This record gives sequence, structure tokens and C-alpha cells, in this order.
Amino acid sequence: MNRNIALDAPLARRKARGARKSASTQALWSLALRWAVRLGAGFTALVLAVLVGHILVKGVPNLSLDLFAWEYNTENVSLMPALVNTLLMTALSLLIAAPLGVGAAIYLTEYARRGNRLVGLVRVAAETLSGIPSILYGLFGSLCFVVALGMGLSLLSGALTLSIMVLPLILRTTEEALLAVPDSYREGSFGLGAGRLRTTLRVVLPSAAPGVLSGVMLAIGRIVGESAALIYTAGTVPKVASSLFSSTRTLSVHMYAIASEGLYIDQSYATAVVLLVLVAAVHLLSARIAAKIGGCANGKV
Repeated sequence: MNRNIALDAPLARRKARGARKSASTQALWSLALRWAVRLGAGFTALVLAVLVGHILVKGVPNLSLDLFAWEYNTENVSLMPALVNTLLMTALSLLIAAPLGVGAAIYLTEYARRGNRLVGLVRVAAETLSGIPSILYGLFGSLCFVVALGMGLSLLSGALTLSIMVLPLILRTTEEALLAVPDSYREGSFGLGAGRLRTTLRVVLPSAAPGVLSGVMLAIGRIVGESAALIYTAGTVPKVASSLFSSTRTLSVHMYAIASEGLYIDQSYATAVVLLVLVAAVHLLSARIAAKIGGCANGKV
């Protein structure tokens, strides 16, 4: 007995030393990863601050009332028509893409059977479409909507192209938000006698609303900042669209057009400031709405 204890003592000491060494190695790795994350976050914040600061320094001094005149001409280089067109383009694109994306996500998560091949195919297709460059969407929209369907360079052609572009983004973010809702919410609703449709609309969807709005917010940011696809589908006419078939120019296209001419660089920086403020306002508004809806949903649950 004593001999066994004597033999086990060195083994126990070796195990203890190995455990201490492993713990110290894990602590070093944890410290290194923590600092790597901090450095990455700091570098990203620094780059964002430099970009935003450069835009503000160059653009704010060039803001003037002439830039907000209702009609565009070569003297005022007004961005107001482009701003109105941006709002119209965003609203029309979301009106098409949001119901389709949210509805498809609800079907894939709440109604389709688990392991369905169609679900896997749709997910692969959505992820593939998310990685396609916007210029290819523009060429597709030009061939399909502008030429084949005879819509011409118009607000509707641009909105249909952008809706196809942001549809995978809305679908995937909505699907992930719905999957994040605990199954106990569904089981509790079913236990109280609610059907699948009522459970989805009254329990699951309100709980996933912050995630859904996050996807819509990202889609708005992409729509507002898009220029390559719209040049081929909506055109560059600096006038407020009078109908769905009028050629238009959004803020991003307006900024690209006047900057490429080389005569209105200062005005292009001012347009960038307005575009930056517009995107920031949309993000803040969406975050507030998401927080409010999320609070109400938690209160109901």
C-alpha cells in the first residue's frame, strides 16, 4: 500500500505540473486573443473615425442653401432631386423586397419541414446571391427590366433591381432572427390553443422583430449607398421622378456623376455629408423602433 502511494506521488506531481502549464498556456492564449480583438476593434473604429472626419471636414464648409434648391442646374448643383429620388427608391425597393423576404423566412422556419431539400437549396441560393457584385445585378436589371420588359431607365427598373439585390439579405437575417426565438414560446402558445398562424404572427414574429428590423436596416443602407446597379437601370437624370417610369438619379449616383466631371468636387463632398447623415438617421431610427418593439414583445411574453 505504501509502495503504491510512493509510486503515485510522482505521477500526481507530474499531472499537477502539466495542469498548471496547460492553465498558464490557456491564460496566455486568452490574453493574446483578448488584445487581438481589442486591437482589431480599435483599428476599425480609427478607420471609421478618419473616414467620417475627412468627409465632415471637406463637406460641411461646402453646404449651402443652393444645394437644396428644388430644381437642379449647373449653377446650384442641387442635390434635392436626388435626395427625393433616394427616398422614393428606398421605399419602393423595400415595399417589394421586405414582404417577400420576411414571408419566405417565415415559411422556411415555421412551415417547411426540418431537413427539407427546398430549404437547403433556398439557403444556398440566398448565400450565393449575397456575394454577387452589384455591377452584375445592374447588368441583369438592364437586360431584364430595361430591355426585355421595356421599362427603360426608370425608377421602377432600379427598384426591382435593388429589391432582388437586398432580398437575400432580408431573408437570411429574418430567418436567423426567427430561429433565435426559443421553442418554448411556440410550445406555450400551442398549449394555450393558438394555431400556427396566430403563434407566428402574435408570438414568434414580435419576439424576432429587432432582428428583422436589423436586416431591413442593413438593406436600407445598401440601397441608399448603391450606385453601380442604378446607373444601368435608373439612369442619371437629375430630376424628381414624376412617375414610376421616369429616369432618376439617387444621392450616390448624383455624387458619382458630379465628382466624375471634375468640376464640382466640393459639392460632391457636401453630398457625401448629406448621405452620411441620412444613413445615420435611418440607423438610429431603426434601432429605436427595434428596441421599442423588443421591449413590448418581452412585456407581452
